[in-house]
Amino acid sequence: MSIELYTWGTPNGRKVSIMLEEVGLPYNVHPINITKDEQFSSEFLAIAPNNKIPAIVDNDNGIELMESGAILLYLAEKTGKLLPTDEAARWKAVEWLMWQMGGFGPMLGQTHHFHHFNPGKADYAEERFMKETKRLYTVLDKRLEGRDFIAGEYSVADIATWPWAARFAWQGIDLKAYPNVRRWYRAIAERDAVKRGYNVPTAQEIPGA
Repeated sequence: MSIELYTWGTPNGRKVSIMLEEVGLPYNVHPINITKDEQFSSEFLAIAPNNKIPAIVDNDNGIELMESGAILLYLAEKTGKLLPTDEAARWKAVEWLMWQMGGFGPMLGQTHHFHHFNPGKADYAEERFMKETKRLYTVLDKRLEGRDFIAGEYSVADIATWPWAARFAWQGIDLKAYPNVRRWYRAIAERDAVKRGYNVPTAQEIPGA
């Protein structure tokens, strides 16, 4: 059986396609073109009431899920992959997944809105979210000092965070200023599963750093 994946080419969408590629589960892609408001269709809302991609349906058991972090944890539990079995390490991976969901995603998304799409319209907002974006990159850079991956071993924490770092240009971020992040970013970008998952549902080149 397979997973039905409802997604678009955004950082949150790419989390799940990369995860599916990493764990090796078969899946069918249903593009939800958010530029055409397809996320508001009644069919999609029946699966994802918050009208946000991504969402999945597991054909094995009929489980429907929205929210990328919940989907990553579900797929990790289902396959026994990319979530450490050691209790302390497991909670560390969950901790940093929550960091991404609560900070590194939402704050960088605001930077995209004000800095990339609407520059010059709200100086206060641009300054506020750019400052927070740089702070979060500093937190991540410190976390990656002496570590290959965020939670020690490659995990859902990396898969959640990496697609947002891949939008560094939209954020006005030079990854050279964050050498540990840059090293981590480039290493993950070379993974075959990441390359495949990044190109769902449409082919795009991974930004070099």
